Amino acid sequence: MRGWTPIGVCPTHTRPHVRAERRFVGRHASDTVAKDVFSDPEGTEEEILAATYRTLVEYGYAELTIQRIGESFGKSPSLVYHHYEGKDDLVLACLEFMLDAFEESVLEEEIDEPREHVAEFVGWVLDDRGSTERLEFVSLLTELRSQATHDAAYRRHFTRSDGVFERHLENVIEAGIDRGEFQECDPAAVATTVVTLLSGVMLRRSTHDEETWLPGVRAEFERYIHDRVYL
Repeated sequence: MRGWTPIGVCPTHTRPHVRAERRFVGRHASDTVAKDVFSDPEGTEEEILAATYRTLVEYGYAELTIQRIGESFGKSPSLVYHHYEGKDDLVLACLEFMLDAFEESVLEEEIDEPREHVAEFVGWVLDDRGSTERLEFVSLLTELRSQATHDAAYRRHFTRSDGVFERHLENVIEAGIDRGEFQECDPAAVATTVVTLLSGVMLRRSTHDEETWLPGVRAEFERYIHDRVYL
């Protein structure tokens, strides 16, 4: 779907202003969503969040430090600490910012081609021709999601994130049913199933040395969509 990227976070601090612009719209726009969100930061807090994202991409969660964020930010790490308590506070705020931007962008988007939305939603994760940048981003998300096994704040983050994407996909399916393009089904159950299966694919793609299994999984996934959703 347009502008989709599987990321989000629960609020952990005062929310910075979010600009939901139409630049999110376009096939596989999700490859550059994070760059677009942070391309023109407004004020110190957004500049720090942009630096946090750049540092996460470069070093990963395990090697992320306030010192490195400060270096990317171009100012003293003490200024980072003035706005945020620590590393996880920054990461969660960064994820929240991106999820809020996505959520606002889809609220104003008309679902005029529901079948194409579903195909792009699924294709973002299952496309075997995905860019190296996208696969690295998927691996980063998997690394961050693993923090939820022992950290309640990350668990809240991914609970909200999954809910946002499930509700959006549910709305897409309902639009397809209303237009007579999709069959009658349980949109909420289908959306939850799709998001859960895609999360499993993201985990496997991030932790396997090869992807010979991917075409078969995609074919079975598409059979499910055709059997349960498409007319």
